[in-house]
Amino acid sequence: MMLTFNRLILPALLVTSLSLTSCKDDTTTATTDGNAVDYSFVVIGCNRLDKADTNAANPSTANMEQLNRTFSEVAQMSPRPDYLFFAGDMVLGYTPDTVQLANQLRGWKAAYEASPLAGSGVKLVAVPGNHEVQNDKKTAYAAAERQWLSIMAPYINGSNGPAAGGADSLATDQSRLTYSFNFRDAHFVVLNTDPVGKDWRVPTKWIATDVAAAHGAGVKHVFAIGHKPAYPWDGADGLVKYPVDRDNFWSALESSNSEAMLAAHNHLFYKEQPHGKTWQIVAGNGGSILETGLTPDKMYYGYTVVSVLKNGRVIAKSMGRDIPAASYKAPAPASAYPTTMRDSLDITWH
Repeated sequence: MMLTFNRLILPALLVTSLSLTSCKDDTTTATTDGNAVDYSFVVIGCNRLDKADTNAANPSTANMEQLNRTFSEVAQMSPRPDYLFFAGDMVLGYTPDTVQLANQLRGWKAAYEASPLAGSGVKLVAVPGNHEVQNDKKTAYAAAERQWLSIMAPYINGSNGPAAGGADSLATDQSRLTYSFNFRDAHFVVLNTDPVGKDWRVPTKWIATDVAAAHGAGVKHVFAIGHKPAYPWDGADGLVKYPVDRDNFWSALESSNSEAMLAAHNHLFYKEQPHGKTWQIVAGNGGSILETGLTPDKMYYGYTVVSVLKNGRVIAKSMGRDIPAASYKAPAPASAYPTTMRDSLDITWH
């Protein structure tokens, strides 16, 4: 379903401190006072269906109603974001059958390439989640990594990550699974949070060297984006399973003045500032069944928009729509389920 962005659908995006307005005079003022958007990016994760809800008519195994809503809305944002990071669990996966995994990934890729987002100028960066690289025993395996690297190659944006072996003693080459790149005055670190042989961990030594070099080179903003969060919601699953590795990773981010790690895996929007410095933002409310026990204000699907303003401030906004009454995968027309801003926070490094 293709929907048009208008003031009724996204009033919070169109009239905010981020200067997403249609009034020329207001935009001029915002540019003068530095509150206009310099560049922005979107993060979303966890859109795959539960196994019982998959069928041959939808080879992607994605919640297509929610996915199409997001693709269409992001494509029509003003100003348009520079990137959309899809932070894992885009397909059901979780299988030792690499043919099945490949079919799902190709189905997802075809759905994206048929969407208005594909030709919008917004660059897609696909980030692997545990459902893409692990089998049904929750163990990452090399053949799944190879399928990901082959099928999602157009949406991998770097190759400077760690090779097999090295300081992090990696079992497989991670150079295009965990890597970094610069955009404008920002440094992005893309993370595979389940490398073969080291599930629930990231290559902390490589990351520490990478972000320290970026910070030393004078980048103004550092963002890490991976599937499993370092600090999960309310005792849920994440990198905390290996606390020493998690702490080393987080220390590296804080030492480089990183604004945030953006993740998914926990099915909700969640924010935390563990030590009063780097933020943890979980944007795992892309369309998978939400976590149980959430309060009503957390019961929504959507995506997170991070905007770097011309004055250097960094603002994160959670955009969301209510879940269809009939089913989590049911039609969600904008007239009945409008997308609005549900949360906002200033994540500027202080």
